[in-house]
Amino acid sequence: MRTRQIPELPLAALPSVTIQLPLYNEKYVARRLIDAVCKMDYPKNKMQVQVLDDSDDDTVDLIRSIVDEYHFKGFDIIHVRRADRAGYKAGALKAGMKSAKGEFIAIFDADFIPPSSFLKHLLRYFSDPKIGFVQCKWGHVNEDYSTMTQAEAVSLDLHFMVEQKAKSISRLFLNFNGTAGIWRTSCIDDAGGWQTSTLVEDMDLSYRAQMKGWKCMFLDDYVVNAELPVQMNAAKRQQFRWAKGSIQVALKLLTDVMMHRKVPLESKVQSFIHMTRHIAHPLFLAQFLIFPMLLSMNYQLYESNWAPIFVLAMYVTLGPGGYLVVINKVWKKNWKHKAAQFMFLHFFGAGISVNNSVAVFDALFGRKSEFLRTPKFGIVKKGEEWRNNEYALPFTKTTLLEIFFALYGCISVFVAIFSNKALFTPLIAIPTIGFIYVAYLSIAHSHLGKRKKPEGEKATIPGLNLSHDQRAAGQRLLLPGVLAFLLLGATVAYYGYFTSIYPLQEASGFLARAQSAQTPQQLADYTRLSQRFIPDSGNPVWLFPTLRTDFASIHRQLDEMVTRSDALSSLSPHDEGYNIALMDMHSTALEVQSNLHESIPYIYVSPQNIALAMVWVAVILSVFAAMKRAKARHQKAKTASPAVET
Repeated sequence: MRTRQIPELPLAALPSVTIQLPLYNEKYVARRLIDAVCKMDYPKNKMQVQVLDDSDDDTVDLIRSIVDEYHFKGFDIIHVRRADRAGYKAGALKAGMKSAKGEFIAIFDADFIPPSSFLKHLLRYFSDPKIGFVQCKWGHVNEDYSTMTQAEAVSLDLHFMVEQKAKSISRLFLNFNGTAGIWRTSCIDDAGGWQTSTLVEDMDLSYRAQMKGWKCMFLDDYVVNAELPVQMNAAKRQQFRWAKGSIQVALKLLTDVMMHRKVPLESKVQSFIHMTRHIAHPLFLAQFLIFPMLLSMNYQLYESNWAPIFVLAMYVTLGPGGYLVVINKVWKKNWKHKAAQFMFLHFFGAGISVNNSVAVFDALFGRKSEFLRTPKFGIVKKGEEWRNNEYALPFTKTTLLEIFFALYGCISVFVAIFSNKALFTPLIAIPTIGFIYVAYLSIAHSHLGKRKKPEGEKATIPGLNLSHDQRAAGQRLLLPGVLAFLLLGATVAYYGYFTSIYPLQEASGFLARAQSAQTPQQLADYTRLSQRFIPDSGNPVWLFPTLRTDFASIHRQLDEMVTRSDALSSLSPHDEGYNIALMDMHSTALEVQSNLHESIPYIYVSPQNIALAMVWVAVILSVFAAMKRAKARHQKAKTASPAVET
């Protein structure tokens, strides 16, 4: 699709446009956005600006002053306020439509900085009366702020340059990305308008419009810059909203799309994948949990020894390798920089899967939740500070799950190594690094820094006992304390594995040698070695114990094998009874090995481990509760500070 060849509209033919700016508590970026919109190269008499402000902080006064300023300069700009946030962003857009004057509706979120040529450039593509909306590619003003923003940037770039571009030039359904685009007003009305039943109103409206026969277009050659989330907790909130909203749209529209007679088969298949793609996150976590268990049980994953190498080679070739080829083709000279960002995306994508899995289950179980906006801090340059800004978010309970998966992954790496399955270690290590990365940044990016004391505020707040300096010191010690506790937990888990699971795996290894022993003496030696690693008594199957997993019974079997081996040594190797007895003992060694494998999973869920896990969770929850109480005291101190005498 050669979009550049379409000529720009003459001045007299320019249509009227309404620009909607849905904002909620955006004092750090509100002026930047409104300034950029009012600098657009477009006739004032054909451009209406609606600032749809649902704020409940001092952003309201800031926006009011900016709107008054531009209204005085002759702009048709209005400050739209609602009695409540009903419907959140979709509700604000719907309310704005009641007073919208334009034939077309342009939408920008608070973190975007539209170029001055935006309207004139995009409106030329509406010469086809069936074009319902045009979507632009997003740029990133703070792409190199951190490894996290680099991962976010390459993720969005691949979405636009591969997925959106492919949809635009084919018959596949293209979704509006919520901002940096223009809708035809009649298309919005014909498709049923903005609806508030999902968290992704843009995707919802896109599908309804295309089922009505409207066309859509993506411009890969026109970029609108925006600010990427620099705080992990903000990025997780954004990802949560997208994941939950996609499943909500699937529950709402997927049946309609599948049953629609005019929707091509390939569009139905693509729509199914697009709407339900976030189901991959809980499936990934289930695989992550099950895989180490299969390794610890010495489960035969493949029939041949070369199969794992083939599978890993296919995974690397079709997964990361395929993406790297695409990155090389799209970014050409700059592909190495994007390839490095793609490596960061591996860790970010794996770590964020816990957050997105919670979102998926939230949607599937029909749990209603507030539209939680992604905080913006006006960060453009690397090194700019945001931690003391008002909108910085604390970490949530989801971080506890990420910590659990991080610890589980660390243990699983050792399980893979000690199970002689080191080839699979990268498949466990990469997600584990991702869980550690996301969990660490979730805590490190929480508001734990020293708060600046308001001018004239004393060192202490009445009724709060602790001084600001004491509270700040405690907050600074909290993160190292949490990390030390995590390290302690990992050490205890490793010690438990090394003293309870690993010995049984060593015993299993010697029994495997015994099965291939060619002489009774070799078999007896391997059997005695295995006995050294098996507990003298006890049964790990504590709920419904059986003799198969009773360690004392296993020792008796092995003692009998040693005795029979000693007796068999007196027979001639050419004796028929010699060979039959040796084969029988090989079978016994295999049976005992199988019994040990059966017992290993139950050691993971022993009463002691369950008790330790409960204590672990209780301590983590206590830390989380303590942080919430500290935050409450901080807010109380902030509220009380103006009344304190100087």
